[in-house]
Amino acid sequence: MRQGDADSTRAFSAHRRLLFTIAYEILGSVADAEDVVQEAWIRWDAGDRGDVRDARAYLARIVTRQALNRLRTVQRRREDYVGTWLPEPMVTTPDVADDVVLAESVSTAMLLVLETLTPLERAVFVLREVFDFEYEEIAEAVERSAAAVRQTAKRARDHVAARRPRMSVEPDEAERVVERFRAATMTGDVQGLVDVLAPDVVFLSDGGGKVTAARRPIEGVERVLRLLHGLLSQYPDARLESAAVNGSPGLLVMIDGAPDGAVSFAIDGGRIMYAYYTRNPDKLTHLTAAPPLAR
Repeated sequence: MRQGDADSTRAFSAHRRLLFTIAYEILGSVADAEDVVQEAWIRWDAGDRGDVRDARAYLARIVTRQALNRLRTVQRRREDYVGTWLPEPMVTTPDVADDVVLAESVSTAMLLVLETLTPLERAVFVLREVFDFEYEEIAEAVERSAAAVRQTAKRARDHVAARRPRMSVEPDEAERVVERFRAATMTGDVQGLVDVLAPDVVFLSDGGGKVTAARRPIEGVERVLRLLHGLLSQYPDARLESAAVNGSPGLLVMIDGAPDGAVSFAIDGGRIMYAYYTRNPDKLTHLTAAPPLAR
């Protein structure tokens, strides 16, 4: 291997975790994010890097443009999605929870809010609010003026602030709440579930039209209790295993030793406000390996 090739590989590898995280937060899909990072590597390896002064900014620019192109394509497909669309879940490593900003930015709740932004707003918000890129760097990445990026960033911030769900909870408390939910669900403890679910709890499930799932959000503790009872009756051999899902305590639904779904939560005041249950098998193929995340 030539020295230039070795240097190129080292430079890309040093930023690979950052690049994957940017792509995932723009796309909400592990598979699509991995494809974007691979495309970025091909462009980086084949390109002329003689004028590259800041590899981080340069690579982020490549990934952002590729992710934006892909997002515009997949958004059209999501318009025809069967039932509720949820982001592709990830099992994450414990260190992700230590970075509060990163953990919130990859949470299912936040990714769903980002889905309501335009592709441009989403990319600008992610690059500025999560990764703290300068406006001038973002402007190059999205091919807009710095002034236009500032306006887009403010619009996106206001939009997200108005729609992000309450999640005022420390990681240890969230872990206790999820464990109470897991234990109560597995033992059929109705009162235990009532105690851990908010009265106006919302349960969203994503089967993609391929497996059984509620096609609309289930709202209110009584309706959610009936849903959980029905799921347990339909899958009596299912087991819930604790796992870090998208940066916070969550659960894996295991049937015959294989993941049948992933559940993540939005928790506030010691109670579950939202539960997000992903069953679409196409979104579970990357569930057993924790992707590399970084800011």
